Amino acid sequence: MQKLIKSKIREIPDWPKKGVGFKDITPLLQDPICFKKVIDELAKKFSNKKIDKIVGIDARGFLLASAVAYKLGAGVAIVRKKGKLPYQCIMREYDLEYGTNCIEMHKDAILPGERVAIIDDVLATGGTAQACAKLVEQLKGKIVGIAFLMDLSFLKGKEKLKKYKVYSLIKYSR
Repeated sequence: MQKLIKSKIREIPDWPKKGVGFKDITPLLQDPICFKKVIDELAKKFSNKKIDKIVGIDARGFLLASAVAYKLGAGVAIVRKKGKLPYQCIMREYDLEYGTNCIEMHKDAILPGERVAIIDDVLATGGTAQACAKLVEQLKGKIVGIAFLMDLSFLKGKEKLKKYKVYSLIKYSR
């Protein structure tokens, strides 16, 4: 399974900046068999956990989260970059390698006590996922786990998420 998934992820060197090897998941999304297997595997991580909401992180995380939510019969909540959501929001700033960024979530996206899984395409430094988890907790949601299609383990993002159950389907060590 890991070999199939990796075969469908295209690496784009020096994008969006020099030195970065961008992992392009569009070939995976275009392959109906591989896409289905990825969604099934992500959903399997939460299939017996009574999930109320799946939170998808802007933007590729939306694609995975929506399909997993459908499979599990859960609702979908989204986390976006600042200024992209139309209703009243809560926000969280987080550190980047050079500077900061900010994400937001509608203040009514998660109800107190809801069981939540967070899904994104890639775990890199962990800052975005950690900020997302803090937003869910601010709304008094209970995080059951955080799942990623891929983990760039050499960036050590999992260290920022130690208090959560973290899953990834594939890992890149370099």
